[in-house]
Amino acid sequence: MLRVAGRRLFSLSQRSSTATSLAVSRDHTLSDGGNSSSSPRSAPSSDLSHFDSYHRSLIRGFSSQVLTQGNEVGFGSEPATVEAVKTPNSKIVYDDHNHERYPPGDPSKRAFAYFVLSGGRFVYASVLRLLVLKLIVSMSASKDVLALASLEVDLGSIEPGTTVTVKWRGKPVFIRRRTEDDIKLANSVDLGSLRDPQEDSVRVKNPEWLVVVGVCTHLGCIPLPNAGDYGGWFCPCHGSHYDISGRIRKGPAPYNLEVPTYSFLEENKLLIG
Repeated sequence: MLRVAGRRLFSLSQRSSTATSLAVSRDHTLSDGGNSSSSPRSAPSSDLSHFDSYHRSLIRGFSSQVLTQGNEVGFGSEPATVEAVKTPNSKIVYDDHNHERYPPGDPSKRAFAYFVLSGGRFVYASVLRLLVLKLIVSMSASKDVLALASLEVDLGSIEPGTTVTVKWRGKPVFIRRRTEDDIKLANSVDLGSLRDPQEDSVRVKNPEWLVVVGVCTHLGCIPLPNAGDYGGWFCPCHGSHYDISGRIRKGPAPYNLEVPTYSFLEENKLLIG
């Protein structure tokens, strides 16, 4: 690019010198001919004006300050944006009158800043509260689990001397309606002979009704009601025998049958759980 520009400038200088010499000689010849009219003298000026326009067009292609120089030599036929695109200039001036800046800590902006900060903190606190509530709700029991937490049983249909099995929290529960003979037999047992000594009155709220969880305390098997050597329950898996009060009397089971939490809502209605 620099070589091409040098060649063009060199040819420009040659042309300008040639044109100047021709114009001077022509003017000198005309003046010697004795012709005093204005037409021959205007010819050199027209040639020079043609040369000046050509000279300006060449300069315009290589100058980086064309906008400033164009204003000086009389350019301005095109809009400023078009001139800037055609001939870029590094001297750019920005108009900052629409970009007013306030100094830090301007009192006129404090209210807005406080509003934005307090609003953001309120939003953060609300989101945090929502997350905590969702976490607590997810950890609490659902409605179906709460429904299974308690069980109501109608005792009116249970005959004396029989056992009914109900399901509570996924485990079987034995409800036995005992007779007078069963109650006397349970109270006549010597506590010293028991592996897990408990009085019958401690295991029941109403002597007529015995409520125990039907899971063997040995390995979690389900004993059979109205079976065994003591008339209570018998676990056929490993041979554990329970009496009429659900107390272990024989076999590998270490503890008595568990008594769940229950209460009597009415005379013939039982609530387990």
